[in-house]
Amino acid sequence: MQEYTLYVGADHRGFEKKNQLIQILQKCHPGMVKAEDLGPAAYEETDDYNDIAISVAKAVLRNEHSFGILLCGSAHGVTMQANRFKGIRAVNADTVESAKHARANDYANILCLSADYLELEQMEPIIKAFCHTKPDPAERYQRRAKKLDEDYN
Repeated sequence: MQEYTLYVGADHRGFEKKNQLIQILQKCHPGMVKAEDLGPAAYEETDDYNDIAISVAKAVLRNEHSFGILLCGSAHGVTMQANRFKGIRAVNADTVESAKHARANDYANILCLSADYLELEQMEPIIKAFCHTKPDPAERYQRRAKKLDEDYN
């Protein structure tokens, strides 16, 4: 198993669950998995999901042996913001199967979770499935992932 870092962040609606997830993730595979809390450090009701999504996306881009975990109310906002970066493939997954598919077929590197619609007990197996699934090396999946980074403007 390759050592990797999980960069975790949330807006105000995901703040409490993020703090609980960090505690769980720091106990996963000690020495192999590092869970890094990118914030916020304190609850701020007027924060913007954009800011934490940008921080996590930039961290993932700097470290090829990493994944991002983002939480907001619906997970839609953080997903859209993170995907603004070339090289980021953020997905909103709410099942283990969806998380596995996103990693294997779409080469996702940031998992976005809904703090409003998922309980902590549901999040943990989704995160584990996401992190432990390897991208399928088939040419068609590689080709599709490369197209995600093309500039269409």
